[in-house]
Amino acid sequence: MKTKILIIFIIVINMESFYSQDVTCDELLTFVHEKGYLKSTLMNYTLNSTWLYEVKAYSYDNVIFVEAKIKKNEYSIETNTYIFCGIPSLNWSNFQYSSYNDNNSTYGERFHKYIINYECDCK
Repeated sequence: MKTKILIIFIIVINMESFYSQDVTCDELLTFVHEKGYLKSTLMNYTLNSTWLYEVKAYSYDNVIFVEAKIKKNEYSIETNTYIFCGIPSLNWSNFQYSSYNDNNSTYGERFHKYIINYECDCK
């Protein structure tokens, strides 16, 4: 069911891109902020990462989107914002809570393992 919803969402975004302008990442973020449900937020003091500053998960129509603010460098509080689409629920849970196989891994390591490959195709 989740796969069907994700496919429909991707088709709608692709159709919108075909018939009008391409969807920008800012537009997609605005849509997710306005229409999505904020599932959880992990702040820098929880993440304890040299590069992850903040990670938020949103749900829209049973599809998980992740907004990640990534530090420009390890000493900076300036960030770049990225959006990741169609994150499987298990991936989000494994990132947020760790899994049996990831007991000693950091949030940064789990982000690379469970989230980073789902970057949205937006401009």
